[in-house]
Amino acid sequence: MAGGAYVALSGLRTRMDQLDRIAGDIANVNTTGYKGEMVTTTKVDRPDFGSVLQTAVDVAAAPGNLDMRNGNMTTTGRELDVALDGRGFFAIDTPGGTRYTRNGEFSRRADGTLTTSDGMTVQGDDGKPIVLASSGGPVSVEADGTVRSGDEVAGKLKVVDFDDYSTLVREDSGRLRSGVAAKPASPDTQVRGGTIEQSNVSIVERMAQLTEVGRSFEALQRGVSTLMNDIDGQAIAQLGRR
Repeated sequence: MAGGAYVALSGLRTRMDQLDRIAGDIANVNTTGYKGEMVTTTKVDRPDFGSVLQTAVDVAAAPGNLDMRNGNMTTTGRELDVALDGRGFFAIDTPGGTRYTRNGEFSRRADGTLTTSDGMTVQGDDGKPIVLASSGGPVSVEADGTVRSGDEVAGKLKVVDFDDYSTLVREDSGRLRSGVAAKPASPDTQVRGGTIEQSNVSIVERMAQLTEVGRSFEALQRGVSTLMNDIDGQAIAQLGRR
């Protein structure tokens, strides 16, 4: 197979990966605190051929870059809805360890423990769960993350940040994990109670990207067809005559 065909085929696979990422963003356009992903490509040398055939270069999907711009803030008035105005993440406990999220649609477990909407425990700044008063009084969240339940201080939300967001890896439900230790978020980051942060995905931008990647995929398909059917077919026919 011609080297150009390998490059075109790798381009097709890369476009499929890009389509998957774009589709994931579109599917989460209404997910609270969700961050979109910037789709890029990179050059990949094939070591088995590179020393002999310098054109043996493929294209591959590069590691995605999370778009960490803040989404729009929406006031809900719900006492367990919380948003971060500025850099940072809420820390939560999961079966896989500590994870990080911007989704502040919290809930109260039967025993009063503050959890995410899917039941994961929200960490306090001391690393322990935040337990709301059993009396069921009103809950309020102050700008520094202090959670009050009735007249009592139930705890303080653990809000962390990272110097390098490229260390973050996306998981299900908009959660993120990191292989490096988190640090306390900047004092400039404020916690806003009764508010949620919307996804920062622009459906208009993603639909435009979807169209662009789709057209590129079709062009590469035509290129592969031309290389394998027309050019290779003619070469075989000519060699057969000789």
